Amino acid sequence: MKIEIKDLDHIHEAAKEFIKNMGKGNVFAFYGEMGAGKTTFIKALCEELGVEDVITSPTFAIVNEYTDRNGEPIYHFDFYRIKKLDEVYDMGYEDYIDSGNLCLMEWPELIEDILPEDATKVTIKVNDDKTRTIEF
Repeated sequence: MKIEIKDLDHIHEAAKEFIKNMGKGNVFAFYGEMGAGKTTFIKALCEELGVEDVITSPTFAIVNEYTDRNGEPIYHFDFYRIKKLDEVYDMGYEDYIDSGNLCLMEWPELIEDILPEDATKVTIKVNDDKTRTIEF
């Protein structure tokens, strides 16, 4: 599936389209270069899912927990600062993944060896005209 984002004014439309096509998976691994818009898109997704919390990148905390409109947790990971996989295990990674709740991951390439096989890989690409293409 491909979704085009023309600009920030259209990011919520893209988030709605993404949600409509998520399927039954709960782990979404977001790939993209620095500045591609991973955090911005995840923020839009969470807002469309009814999160009212402040949504920020969990770069230093590794994981942020939000609550959707149904009272269900959403876990937002940022593995950018991970130096070794032990750090991921120590923070309870498996408990989050096994919870069945929505897990949105930035920089999953740093934990590729332990990503669940059924994780949905999402790529955000910056196009020459500064639009974004999301593929999953």
